[in-house]
Amino acid sequence: MSPIRVELGGRSYDVQVGAGLIDDAIVQARDFIETYALTGGGSRKVPVVADTNARKYHGERLAHSLASDEYEIAWFDVKPGEGSKSWENLERLTDWLLELGVTRQDHVFALGGGVVGDLVGFACAILKRGVGFVQLPTTLLAQVDSSVGGKTAINTRAGKNLIGAFHQPSLVLVDTTTLATLPDREMRAGYAEVLKYGLLGDAAFFAWLETNGSKVLARDAAALEYAICTSIAMKAHIVAADEKETQDLRALLNLGHTFGHALEAETGFSHDLLHGEAVAMGMVLAARYSARRGGFDHADVIRVQRAVAAAGLPSRLEELGLKCSGSRLVDHMRHDKKAEAATLPFLLLRSVGEAHVARDVDLKDVAAFLDDELAG
Repeated sequence: MSPIRVELGGRSYDVQVGAGLIDDAIVQARDFIETYALTGGGSRKVPVVADTNARKYHGERLAHSLASDEYEIAWFDVKPGEGSKSWENLERLTDWLLELGVTRQDHVFALGGGVVGDLVGFACAILKRGVGFVQLPTTLLAQVDSSVGGKTAINTRAGKNLIGAFHQPSLVLVDTTTLATLPDREMRAGYAEVLKYGLLGDAAFFAWLETNGSKVLARDAAALEYAICTSIAMKAHIVAADEKETQDLRALLNLGHTFGHALEAETGFSHDLLHGEAVAMGMVLAARYSARRGGFDHADVIRVQRAVAAAGLPSRLEELGLKCSGSRLVDHMRHDKKAEAATLPFLLLRSVGEAHVARDVDLKDVAAFLDDELAG
């Protein structure tokens, strides 16, 4: 399949999608490997930062590919989970890269999900004022969303992704075979981001997912590749037009995230509620709140809820078993990085396939709405 190009002038890059790209990494990423002669002795080692699960399942495949040209991997392991996007891991990673002797001409490889990609991308953004990196996303969520677009960040006690930078990768290799080892729950969580693309800007794609979503979740090769490529192509187009979210266009990609991040914060950014699960619930809440404001048809609310529920994702707030008030969730939203001086932009819906940014939302009304939703 032809690569999907993210057009950003001198920082443009390709996203390759297909089966077996990790096994073929030495060929696909040769331009970003051949500069390596790390450490004083000149040993040919490529730094790879990997989620421990991703290394377990796919590390040997990558190592075998690089060994075919006599490269070795210098591994840096990262524990799965949002807790790894921390100051402590950022410090450990940057110190390790400096000890290896990484230069601005080198590239660091990120093997794993969105946590690894965010951590590596931010480390590379600040290391020597900018080092290149290559994304090897192994989860559906990372493949269709976080590996493309250059948003990198770590989490803090104040909230999620509040410390970060825009730093584009040099290449993204989306190997669809990695999804064979992905737990079903993680697969469903990633699928939430696929649904998001249809809901925010492609009604025909959303309708296709209503019919074919079960095939995507079952990892049917053709359906999966179509869903991934369609999602990436939409994100590439949006990022090319509004790279740093200075307009409202890229903000549309945050559909479901304002509500979702508040839910993640309330659950401690833990395994109790995965990011994709929170986004799925957030999209339903965005649909229901859009209808409350009179801007979204109730029949379309039902479509959104059904599509989310059919994927095995949470579609009603009471399913989460939260013990909090609507005002508490709104307080979490006030710390959102998208908050402006006196307002909090909300991504709402006019129809399936048409999202918009609303800056006239009354947070007291949001709190009352959430109280109703929590009560069921």
